[in-house]
Amino acid sequence: MEKLIYTNGQYNIWQLTGKECLQELAEFVVRENYKHHVDDFSYESIKDEIDSVYQEELQYIDNSTIFVVRNEAGKIIGSIRVFKWDRKKILPLQKVFGINPLMTIHSESDYSYWHIGRFAVDSFAGIPTITLFKQLMVYAVHPIVCDEKSYMIAETDSRLLKVMNALGIETIQLGHSINYLASETIPVCSSKNGLLLFYKHYENLYQAS
Repeated sequence: MEKLIYTNGQYNIWQLTGKECLQELAEFVVRENYKHHVDDFSYESIKDEIDSVYQEELQYIDNSTIFVVRNEAGKIIGSIRVFKWDRKKILPLQKVFGINPLMTIHSESDYSYWHIGRFAVDSFAGIPTITLFKQLMVYAVHPIVCDEKSYMIAETDSRLLKVMNALGIETIQLGHSINYLASETIPVCSSKNGLLLFYKHYENLYQAS
């Protein structure tokens, strides 16, 4: 199921719900990561990673909010996903980096952890990547800044992390980088206060929905 939340004549942003959207999301995210970082690859060479991303997202789907950008032809050209951690399911942060937020950030039961992931943009879509990132990121951090005691956790491409910091998102690195989905990936967190400068500056993009 898809709900239209924004349109501007160039592209549409949809909120996705249901398992039926996950295969399309997984294929887009993995393909775009490889397009950005690997000169030549085939579907056969990435299908295992697509399935891994699909299976991972399947376990979070009940708590996930997924946003995709589609062009006028209906093709996905951008995506992001956020979910509130139930402290039971294994996070990507734990699976990939062996980092438990309850050990490295806060163990208090009244703190919430929101995982942001699956950000990808088709750089050949004709829309500036930074434009789509700012709008998708505003949607993703909205529930976090509305949560009194909350943290964003993420595994972020090293180049994207520099962009995030430049846009006013204050992050803390939680561990060493590794190669994940064809790029140098860094585990990070950000408190609600660390997100507010970015959110307040670009809040109009959320309100335009």
